[in-house]
Amino acid sequence: MPLPTRGYAVKSASAPLEPFDFTRRDVGARDVLIEILYCGICHSDIHQARNEWGNSIYPMVPGHEIVGRVVRVGTEATRFREGDMVGVGVFVDSCRECRSCREGLEQYCEKGFVPTYNGYERDGKTPTYGGYSTAIVVDEAYVYRIPAGLSLPGVAPLLCAGITTYSPLRYFGVGAGQRVGIVGLGGLGHMGVKFAAAFGAEVTVFSTSPAKERDARRLGAHHFVVTRDAQNLAPLASSFDLILDTVSAPHDINALLNLLRRDGVLVQVGLPEKPFEVNPFSLPAARRKLAGSNIGSLRETQEMLDYCAAKGIEADVEVIPIQRVNEAYERALKGDVRYRFVIDMASLR
Repeated sequence: MPLPTRGYAVKSASAPLEPFDFTRRDVGARDVLIEILYCGICHSDIHQARNEWGNSIYPMVPGHEIVGRVVRVGTEATRFREGDMVGVGVFVDSCRECRSCREGLEQYCEKGFVPTYNGYERDGKTPTYGGYSTAIVVDEAYVYRIPAGLSLPGVAPLLCAGITTYSPLRYFGVGAGQRVGIVGLGGLGHMGVKFAAAFGAEVTVFSTSPAKERDARRLGAHHFVVTRDAQNLAPLASSFDLILDTVSAPHDINALLNLLRRDGVLVQVGLPEKPFEVNPFSLPAARRKLAGSNIGSLRETQEMLDYCAAKGIEADVEVIPIQRVNEAYERALKGDVRYRFVIDMASLR
């Protein structure tokens, strides 16, 4: 039978988040029921709550950085037991049949993965509701095991901000002897710095805020560049093997492309509301590449969690009660968080 669930939802692009009662599906044979303990606030939650990408479905319960405890297991589920600490990330299903799914790259499902919220189940009509809620039911194949040794609030943002930066750094082979730039020091950027430094790269942070230099170096950066003054970029032309751009606000991507060495790559993971204009001359002169990356697969996300446990890597978080979620959205837009808000779901019970 359907499971009564309490959450917070936004009911229009201009409305605040407010209490919202709804039902989850009953636990199927291969499902697990998860009591949500913590949920991170991703910048994409704000984009979608305010319909800035033009695809919002209301009412919307945001949240895809979920950590919780298994409280019920389906009759055919074998991966988890009651009491296990688990996580749920950006998607909760995929077609499982296309080339990408067969190759273990579910984040690139050619029929479209099922997002944890602001989407529809595979039936095409049942809306998905996210982690700003007391519980969630998910197929066990799309659930991650949380390794011991990490704080649960610090783990939650790894399910999006963590894997979104880990995946491209791994894919493009970042390691010792490479120069890596991280553009923006927010929820994504601070994880990019931690991973790039852990992989052995020489890391430079590019930021519009001089006040973030101390934090950048604490997180592992070797250099810090204030981008408000274009003259600061000139000496760095043709210097970087890889630049990871985490910024979701409008900015000059061509200035960043010019910082790449021959065969360097700029990976875009921030998602600005409006499209970029790319100067084509920025690319062929040095065989530079402009790439994108979309979170990580099920396998890679578990790999990332295990790596974080081995290296003691967590997100820097500020834990809040859910009653302060609207305030947190406004503060996040002002960059007033170091570096991810995480909601303590005990406040919703």
